[in-house]
Amino acid sequence: MPSRTEPALTQLGSEPGSEPIAGVIFDMDGTLVDSGLDFAAMRREMGLPDGVPLVETMENLPEAEADRCRAILRRHEEAGAARAVVLPGVYQFLDRLRRQGIRRAVFTRNSRAVTDTTLARCGLNFDLVLTRDDGPIKPDPWAIHHICETWGVAPARVAVIGDYRFDIEAGIRAGARTVLFTRGRPRESLPGAELAEYFLESFQEADPLLRWLGL
Repeated sequence: MPSRTEPALTQLGSEPGSEPIAGVIFDMDGTLVDSGLDFAAMRREMGLPDGVPLVETMENLPEAEADRCRAILRRHEEAGAARAVVLPGVYQFLDRLRRQGIRRAVFTRNSRAVTDTTLARCGLNFDLVLTRDDGPIKPDPWAIHHICETWGVAPARVAVIGDYRFDIEAGIRAGARTVLFTRGRPRESLPGAELAEYFLESFQEADPLLRWLGL
């Protein structure tokens, strides 16, 4: 089926579900906030190959080397929390969800301490927040399943919004709807773009997304 393009959202052959969503699960860094994290720089400092997933790679390193790399990651993440800014339209989008009774949660590969600091500093409040310290990390769907079970909502009535393939892969594995947040970047440059149901360019122009979600 040909794709349909709207100002902020592109449909990729998927139609709205028969029921409106009951919840939205967000990635944090790069989706809700800009923390200025440079993962390529982290890998260089750690001496790791380009493109490898940091958390999983560190788990397989010798203990002393893993500790060194974790300290580098922690330093970068803490610096990111200190400079994080909320992306345009996020406050308004979250408020629209709240006023319509839609539950809101965060799942992130960041640490609990840094996540809590970032969200508190930015004035962002969520029903549930799950981090890498709480259970298996995305692309494992564990966090989505846990959130849905806590809410008493089927994954099919939840949307996952994130800016990277791990977010989309986790959503697909959980059976949730998936939205890749592009922030205006070319789709072909974004890992996971071929998997996402929709592309959202900006939370400031999210009306098409809300209509698709039945809101």
